[in-house]
Amino acid sequence: MNQTFDPAALDKLKSRIQALRAKTIANGCTEDEALSAAAKVAELLDRHDLSLSDVELRASACERRVYETHRKKRIPLDDCIGAIALFCDCRVWREKNAAGDNVYVFFGLSADVEVAHYLAELIDNAVRAELGRFKTSADYRRFRHQDRHLANASFAFGMVASIGERLVAMKADRDQVKATTGRGLVVLKTSVVDAEFDKLDLKLRTQRSASRMVSMTAYEAGGAAGATVAISPGVDQAQPRNPAKRG
Repeated sequence: MNQTFDPAALDKLKSRIQALRAKTIANGCTEDEALSAAAKVAELLDRHDLSLSDVELRASACERRVYETHRKKRIPLDDCIGAIALFCDCRVWREKNAAGDNVYVFFGLSADVEVAHYLAELIDNAVRAELGRFKTSADYRRFRHQDRHLANASFAFGMVASIGERLVAMKADRDQVKATTGRGLVVLKTSVVDAEFDKLDLKLRTQRSASRMVSMTAYEAGGAAGATVAISPGVDQAQPRNPAKRG
């Protein structure tokens, strides 16, 4: 596959993503700060897309980027991994690595899969942090000991469902802005990724989601936590939001 005509611009974008990753994850920032950084990366990504000509986009290489879960069972992130891939114009699938752990494989243009991996890491960390806070709340202590596993799962599900819905809505807004250029940028990117994806000739299968029991109290608490996560794409105008008080 051909390389993009301006590798320096791509390298610069990746460097900025890595710098944000180091700042927001390695240094233990809050989930709001982390996801505000993700919105900044999405803004950088959109600027990068708009800076490329149609010829350059068609010549851009697709690649894989693997997100390790270090878990043999599914994690809460599984319920919004599709929204992350959609947000970043990627394909995604789950497979097992050599150790038998689940991994998510993002496939798309180089900058897109870098952002998808970063966003997966951010949301995964945010859910863990908020779940830890939920476990110290008065609401959580009201659950009987034997019901707390269900409460934990329900909280995490509610949170990722909320974040996933917001990512889908944000993606629609971003695509609408791109459509005003009259270039058909979204369609072009999709066609490039689809053509390269078809060459992989993967035998993927879709699994039906099993019905699950949830605690509505914990689910709604998770949804409220997800709603406080700052992922507004209007980075320049966005103001810090105070998380809702939880017991």
